[in-house]
Amino acid sequence: MSDWVEFFYFFIIGAALLLSALGLWFSAVVPMADRWSKRFFLAYFVAFMLSCLSSIVEGALSQHPVSSSATYLTLILESLLLSLPLPMLTVYLLHCCGEDMHRSRLFHIALGLWAAYASLLAVASLVDGFSFITPDGTYYRGPLYPILILPLVALLFVNFAGVMRRRPRLSHKALLGFVVAIVPMTAAMIVQLFVDVFPLIDIAIVLSALSMYSFALSDQIERDLSHQREIARQQQQIAHERASVMVLQMRPHFIYNTLMSIYSLCNLDPQKARQVTADFTDYLRKNFNAVASDSAIPFSAELEHTRAYLAVEQARFEDILLVDYDVQYTHFRLPPLTLQPIAENAVKHGMDPYAGPLRVSIRTRRTNAGIEVAVEDNGPGFDPYDEHRRHTTLTNICQRLEMMCGGSMDIKPRVGGGTVVTMTIPLAQALPG
Repeated sequence: MSDWVEFFYFFIIGAALLLSALGLWFSAVVPMADRWSKRFFLAYFVAFMLSCLSSIVEGALSQHPVSSSATYLTLILESLLLSLPLPMLTVYLLHCCGEDMHRSRLFHIALGLWAAYASLLAVASLVDGFSFITPDGTYYRGPLYPILILPLVALLFVNFAGVMRRRPRLSHKALLGFVVAIVPMTAAMIVQLFVDVFPLIDIAIVLSALSMYSFALSDQIERDLSHQREIARQQQQIAHERASVMVLQMRPHFIYNTLMSIYSLCNLDPQKARQVTADFTDYLRKNFNAVASDSAIPFSAELEHTRAYLAVEQARFEDILLVDYDVQYTHFRLPPLTLQPIAENAVKHGMDPYAGPLRVSIRTRRTNAGIEVAVEDNGPGFDPYDEHRRHTTLTNICQRLEMMCGGSMDIKPRVGGGTVVTMTIPLAQALPG
């Protein structure tokens, strides 16, 4: 070989050796989707590393020959190890498609072709018609050499046909990986039938190994993403169940006091009793409807729910509960049971008959940062950084805002006393129109 060809040859072999070491380390250290995949990639990269090492030894012996028989034996071992990934590709293809390789005709054909190649290698060591090495270490092809390569070419075509036949069951990524692993190797082997192109074969082997490395890496990435999606799903389910429990465990004294207020109003103010009954019924209906919803709802629906609740409370507390609405923007979605529990929390913790009327203000506006929904009260307030006093309801709302619509919530003291709870909803939740 010329100097530049020799340099290129050893450069490719070195890159392949490094790649095999990385693949082996990755397969050994990183957990994979199943035990079978881990064992397969370990075996694949071990075989690939051994073939790289045998290529280095064979190259060294060709430069510093010790004997023609030792060089030829090393060459046969190298050829056998380099061919191992081909039937292994067949095995991995069947695994990706969920087929039993022991019952697969494709596997038996591939195994038969590889066995034929191994047998021809053994025969080639005894018959000079395939290839031979001169005493000075020079390698020559014989007239029968193309027969030696034909089983590998046939095996590559069988693998490619197997991939194409099973492409409906393969993902786009897997299909591309198999094509990259097979097509360059097939092209190099076909050329090798007529002329020596060992550097091209080495490049094709590296591409094939890169493809398998991408399989191993994507397997781990998909496993991690699936695990993250499962965690997010479980967190969302837990938050939704908490919201359901919050509805089912409505304050008994609120229901009792509301019913007693309606009872008293039946004689004193029948018209008002009917209105409170309608508001209370609307409140209960929207409360239970919210439990059945597992996605964001229009703000107008949540606002009606809140209005019904506050109307009931105003009927109970009359002049000591004042409510203001400044909803400039309503065309957006948010998780159910967000605004109403915040308003309920403001009344529950802010109502003090001896401290004067409680004012609750609800306002919305659209900003560059998103859609802001604020609930403000002039009650006694509380320290939002005191985790012991922070209310479970607000924590649950904050979690559901983040998981269901990417929103956030801020709690801070109001100037002059009280609390301001601000929800920020991403502009992506805005409704058309």
